[in-house]
Amino acid sequence: MCSARPDARPPRPAEPTPRLRLAIATGLGAGYAPVAPGTFGSALGLLLHVAVALPLGSAAAAVAAAVAIAAGFSCAGTAERHFGGRDPGRVVIDEVAGQMLALAFLPVTPGVLAAGFVLFRILDVLKPFPARRLEDLPGGSGIMADDLAAAAYANLLLQISIRVFPGWLGAS
Repeated sequence: MCSARPDARPPRPAEPTPRLRLAIATGLGAGYAPVAPGTFGSALGLLLHVAVALPLGSAAAAVAAAVAIAAGFSCAGTAERHFGGRDPGRVVIDEVAGQMLALAFLPVTPGVLAAGFVLFRILDVLKPFPARRLEDLPGGSGIMADDLAAAAYANLLLQISIRVFPGWLGAS
C-alpha cells in the first residue's frame, strides 16, 4: 500500500547551475575573453600564484594550487553541462590550476615566472603523452587532468633546468 500522501509536495526541479560554480569554472570571468581564454586563465593562475607565494611562501602557494585543483574538479563538469559540448573554451579553471601547479615550489623570479607561463602554455597546447589521453576521462576530470599533466611536465622541466643551470632565470 504505497500511496502518496495527499499533502506530499511534488519533487523540486533541479536547481539552476550555481553562479559560484560557473564563476570558478570560468576563472572569475577570464574564460569570457574574446580571444585566447585559456591564456587569460593561465594569466590569472600566474597572478594568484604570485599573490600567495610572495607574502606567504612556496608551501602556501602549493596549498593554493591544491585548492584550485580541487575547485576545478568540483566545478568543471558542472560548467561543461551548463555550456554544452566537451571542454568548452569558457571553462578555464583547468588553466588557472595548471599554471599554479606549473609554478609550485619554484623561485618567484621574473625569469622563472615568464618561463613557467610560456612553457605551460606550450605543453598545454601540445599535450604530450599521456595528457591527450587524459582528455577522454569523463566530465570535469577530463577537463582538468590533461592540463595538470602538462603542468607537471612544465614544473619538472623547470625544476631540472634551475638545478642544472644555477642562476638561470634569476633562480639561485
